[in-house]
Amino acid sequence: MLRSMYSAIGGLKNFQTKLDVIGNNIANVNTYGYKKGRVTFKDLVSQQISGASAPTFDRGGVNPKQVGLGSTMGSIDNLQTQGSLQTTGRNLDLAISGDGFFQVNDGNQSYYTRAGNFYLDSNGNLVNSEGMQVQGYQINPETGNLNNESSALQINDTSIHKPSTDSIQLAGNFDASKLNDSGDNLSTEMTVIDENGAQHTAHLNVQVPGNEALGTNDDGDEYLKKLNFNLSSQGDEVTPDPAGTITLNKDGSVKSVDIPGGNQSFDINISGTSMNINEENLNFDGLTVRNQPTTADVIGDVPKVNSFSIGSSGNINAVLTNGDVQTVGQVQMYKFNNPGGLEKAGGNLYKNTSNSGEPILATAGGDGGSIVAGALEMSNVDLANEFTEMITAQRGFQANARVISTSDKVLQELVNLKR
Repeated sequence: MLRSMYSAIGGLKNFQTKLDVIGNNIANVNTYGYKKGRVTFKDLVSQQISGASAPTFDRGGVNPKQVGLGSTMGSIDNLQTQGSLQTTGRNLDLAISGDGFFQVNDGNQSYYTRAGNFYLDSNGNLVNSEGMQVQGYQINPETGNLNNESSALQINDTSIHKPSTDSIQLAGNFDASKLNDSGDNLSTEMTVIDENGAQHTAHLNVQVPGNEALGTNDDGDEYLKKLNFNLSSQGDEVTPDPAGTITLNKDGSVKSVDIPGGNQSFDINISGTSMNINEENLNFDGLTVRNQPTTADVIGDVPKVNSFSIGSSGNINAVLTNGDVQTVGQVQMYKFNNPGGLEKAGGNLYKNTSNSGEPILATAGGDGGSIVAGALEMSNVDLANEFTEMITAQRGFQANARVISTSDKVLQELVNLKR
């Protein structure tokens, strides 16, 4: 059989593979973080007809005579070039400008991706579209510092560092009609935080101190002009009774607050930890005592996450309800010595291989590149180039098919020699 026919068959297979890769590139032209593939070919061993000879005194050298036996696929490369960034304005969309990769984990294995379209699940976990958890450094709620070991990232009210309670502000109304000089009291529940970040429930109680608490307004009507208050903890331990006195205006608003000696120590019953209550950190400016339903409540006693943003260094900065800004985590990034050696695992994910090398922890905003929040990296597929490559692959396939048909005609002529 003719060598040209087998060479052409190999060429057909190669160009078929190239068309497969091109088709996959075009199919992923709008896939976030996709890196295009490229096929390269190499020739096969050549059959030696005659070898080379060196030049002599009276005759020149002769080159070798070889007939090639076709081509084979050399490689399918993943081109890890930077894709363009598309602005989305969504704070959980992250793009990498640089060489880094995000790390996600399915609970058993870590994967790497350039697609930064992330989401928050019902527990506040930062996840990708398949629910794999984005890895990074989480804040330690007790110390307020980032942990040294990688873990899943969370953005919720439990993942922030809650500073110990250092002030109490009371606002709203106590129903004056429910207060009398018989010793009855009204209370409002509040949450206090000890120095270890643990939350505890406490109560602020108000009580009429007796007949001396009543005054007469300009219309001759009686009004409450004085209330006593104290603080009690979960252990039902009460500060000196009364802890202080609230003096009211005729319209029921707070005129002044008096704490004997200027301060009291409120024991929140946690291993001897106490909160020092004084006239500066106990604020009743928003309180009223009127014949209206009780609405009194503590303002801002436990901070919560109000909003958050992610910076170029990967820091997750949460704005708390008390106005503080706190770094609650940092998105982790990795690099590889040979990113082209990564294995595609589907879902915009890669796995490291023996030729990619082990993942190297990179610094966001440094050697790993910068994180651009509110944007996504688009595919690096160039349609104009892909269609050009498609034309060359089509013509190459067509030319190899023509070689087969020509070889067939030659064989037919050989068979016809018998006639």
